[in-house]
Amino acid sequence: MMLTVTDLTRRFGGFTAVSRVSFGLEQGEILGLIGPNGSGKSTTFNMIAGMLRPSEGSIRFEGEEIGGLKPVEVCHRGIGRTFQIPRPFRKLTILENVVTAAYFGQREDVPRARTHAQAEEALALVGLPTDPRAEVASLGAAGLKKLELARALATQPRLLLADESLGGLDESEMDQAADMLGRIRRDKGITIIWVEHIMGVLMRVVDRVIVLDHGEKISEGLPREVAADPRVIEIYLGTERIAFGEESAA
Repeated sequence: MMLTVTDLTRRFGGFTAVSRVSFGLEQGEILGLIGPNGSGKSTTFNMIAGMLRPSEGSIRFEGEEIGGLKPVEVCHRGIGRTFQIPRPFRKLTILENVVTAAYFGQREDVPRARTHAQAEEALALVGLPTDPRAEVASLGAAGLKKLELARALATQPRLLLADESLGGLDESEMDQAADMLGRIRRDKGITIIWVEHIMGVLMRVVDRVIVLDHGEKISEGLPREVAADPRVIEIYLGTERIAFGEESAA
C-alpha cells in the first residue's frame, strides 16, 4: 500500500468530525472520497495533507507515519494537494505561480532552470499557457482550477490530493476536469485521492470509492457497487440521485 489510514479520528471539543476511518490506497489508483456536506471528507483530507492533526489513528505514507506532520513536511515527502477555493498569487504571472510551487514544494534545493522546466511541464499538462507574460487575471473559474492543479503537480508529487476540483464549473468543464485527472494518472503515474461532493462525474473516473456520512465510513468498493448501495442512495436522495454513469436531480 502506498497510503494506509487506520482508525483516523478528529475531534473538535466535544464534536467528533471523523470517527475511526480506515482505508488503504494502492500505487496507481484513483480513489474517490465522497459524501454529503458535513460528512467529514474535508477533515479527513486535511489530516492526510497535514492541515489538521489527528486526535487518534495513524496515517502511513510509503511506510512512514505522517500523521501530525506540518503541511510543508507532508508536501516534501511527495504528497501534493489542491484547494477547493483557488488562491493564487495574483501579483505574479501564471508561470511565476507555478515556479514558486516547484521551488518551495520539493524537499531538495532545485536549480532555477529546473523549476522553470517543471512549471512549464505542469502548465502544459493542464492546458494553461507557458507564456511568461500570461496573467492570472485572464483566467476564469476553470482556468483557476487548472492553475491550482498545475501548482500541485509542480511539487513533483507521487500522491495527489484533489479537493473538490469540480466546484463552480459547468457540465462541460466538469467533464474536462475529470478527464484531466485521468490523464495525469496515465501520463505521470501519479496516484490520486479525489475528494468530491458531485458524485456523477467522479464515478466515471475513479477505480474505487469510499463514502463518508457523519464522520463515518458507510461504504467502500467499486463505483458500480457503491452507486447501488442502499445507504449511499439514501444519503444522496433529495440532493442527487445517481444511476451509474448518469446524473439527474432528485
